[in-house]
Amino acid sequence: MSSHTLEGKMKSQNGVKRLVFSVLSILLEVIFLVGIFNGLNEYAVVIDNMTRLVGFILVLKIYGKNETSSMKTPWIILILAFPILGVALYLMTGMNGGTKKMRMRYKVLDDKLLPMLPQNEEILDKLKEEDPKAGNVSTYIKGIARYPVYQNTDVKYFDEAVKGLESQLVDLAKAEHFIFMEYHAIEDEYAWSRIQAVLKDRVKAGVEVRVFYDDMGSIGFVNLNFARKLEAKGIACRVFNPLLPGLNMFLNNRDHRKITVIDGKVGYTGGYNLANEYFNYTHPYGEWKDTGIRLEGDAVTSLTAAFLEMWEASGKEKIEKDTFDLESRKKYLEQHPYQAVQKGYIQPYADCPLDGIQVGEDVYISIVNKAEKYCWFMTPYLIITDEMTHALSLAAKRGVDVRIITPGIPDKKLIYSITRSFYHNLVQDGVRIYEWTPGFCHAKMSVADDCMATCGTINLDYRSLYHHFENGCFMADCDVVTEIRDDMEWTFGQCREVTEKYKSGRSASLRLGQLFLRLFAELL
Repeated sequence: MSSHTLEGKMKSQNGVKRLVFSVLSILLEVIFLVGIFNGLNEYAVVIDNMTRLVGFILVLKIYGKNETSSMKTPWIILILAFPILGVALYLMTGMNGGTKKMRMRYKVLDDKLLPMLPQNEEILDKLKEEDPKAGNVSTYIKGIARYPVYQNTDVKYFDEAVKGLESQLVDLAKAEHFIFMEYHAIEDEYAWSRIQAVLKDRVKAGVEVRVFYDDMGSIGFVNLNFARKLEAKGIACRVFNPLLPGLNMFLNNRDHRKITVIDGKVGYTGGYNLANEYFNYTHPYGEWKDTGIRLEGDAVTSLTAAFLEMWEASGKEKIEKDTFDLESRKKYLEQHPYQAVQKGYIQPYADCPLDGIQVGEDVYISIVNKAEKYCWFMTPYLIITDEMTHALSLAAKRGVDVRIITPGIPDKKLIYSITRSFYHNLVQDGVRIYEWTPGFCHAKMSVADDCMATCGTINLDYRSLYHHFENGCFMADCDVVTEIRDDMEWTFGQCREVTEKYKSGRSASLRLGQLFLRLFAELL
């Protein structure tokens, strides 16, 4: 496998060097700022008083914001405890012009692209009549996220990422018009080499191929020449929010979506990126558990729209409300004749962190609130808001069988410690916690009452719910719902249940440390 070759090692080393260089650059900037402040010692009292005044105004502003206290409290405490540091960080990440410009750019795009999707009001009405619980969740997605619900779509569920990859390779080779691929992380190794070989072949056949990846997510996986190499092969490539040396004001928001669209007819999404570990070609954290779905039929159109949103937003051309050209994009959003075999309702959706609406979290909370018999989750991280915690606890108190599967082997020990800090309060209220012992589970899924399920990219953590561009797929009254349930049941058998273990109290020092980490988890 290429990871064992000198070339493969050098590619990874180059990616790591980029990260190290960027970190060093940030440290140098901090040192520079400290030097400036040291040179202004005689004005220290004035600077301190001014900073405290600005800090107090910012605290009032943050307190008055319409968002969860879990997001506001860390900033308030940080600013009050360390005024200079807190004010500086908040001004850089919470009030920067770069984010405001991107927010307007995405709004223009969404106002243009999303109305082009079929509205399917009659399908939504039918779902609400047949299954009011699922219909209620679907109504939220349609009304707030503006992604419609579809029928006439076949769904195939993959309980292992490698099964999704093999299926993807077959479908990619059949592409006739266009291929769109958007991933948080791409590793220039064995798995990607298989995909790239197919893409090169399709380019030669006249197929339009676009690849889009997140720069931060791919650090350590690709080198600086990766995008240029793809362009040289005839593959259009864009990088989301490149990690530049120094402080990047838009750095807090990353593209965490995973989407493949082929000719507007077939689409893929799920938890897995295009890197070896996701397919168990390598085993950095034991076995890797990841899942995905394949869509064929009408619902693929929404995945195409989600891709175009990110692609256009990351382009260099100006995007103005009155001048944005829709005509050249319409061909990608056309629906194609298809007769589905399966019944049921399929609703792909996307979440943008810049609009102040947490679609991913709202969908999860809605499913929990509607559950009557059971509601199960699988997530690699469990760092949740008070609202999500309350919904899970309340459901358990109502007698709903609420279960959460987390990894048995962590990929990030610090985040794992924060994840475990949430166990105690949840299990006290009746939620059951399972840890997948073979390794790291990266899947992001939920299923409830044999009638509705989600599969996509959205973790149960602050990053996914509040900071990242994400996508998911809501499914109701179709075969894939019970397939996800069956996979969850099988996975429980491979887990250790830690519910009883975390009902007991923890040591004061451990509890204090975990609470501190939880407090600032939103800033990590």
